[in-house]
Amino acid sequence: MAEHTVVNTEKAPKAIGPYSQGIKLGNLVFTAGQVPIDPAIGKLIEGDIEAQTHQVLKNLSAILEAAGSSLSRVIKTTVFMTDLGEFQAMNGVYGQYFQEKPPARSTVQVSRLPLGAKIEIEAIAEI
Repeated sequence: MAEHTVVNTEKAPKAIGPYSQGIKLGNLVFTAGQVPIDPAIGKLIEGDIEAQTHQVLKNLSAILEAAGSSLSRVIKTTVFMTDLGEFQAMNGVYGQYFQEKPPARSTVQVSRLPLGAKIEIEAIAEI
């Protein structure tokens, strides 16, 4: 069985529980779900679903880069939203980050997310 490696970067929010920001295994990296926390201040950002989606994708990008990957190498995401009525707005921002070869994606509505976030996204990417 292949050894896995913990991915950690100061450019993304610190884990708020017993989990890793990301795990490298073979030629893949698996990220923890990211909520829109600004890593510079360690707090959830203010703002609408567009602002929160931008922050989440910046956090994911930082973790992927620390693992030797990037958003362009993402093969699967899972998006958790508290209101699917905001799907189109989220999708507009999401599409700015995944213009070529967008990854497979699942999007689900959940009742609550950590810290009152509107969105959380996790990703699997190639290294």
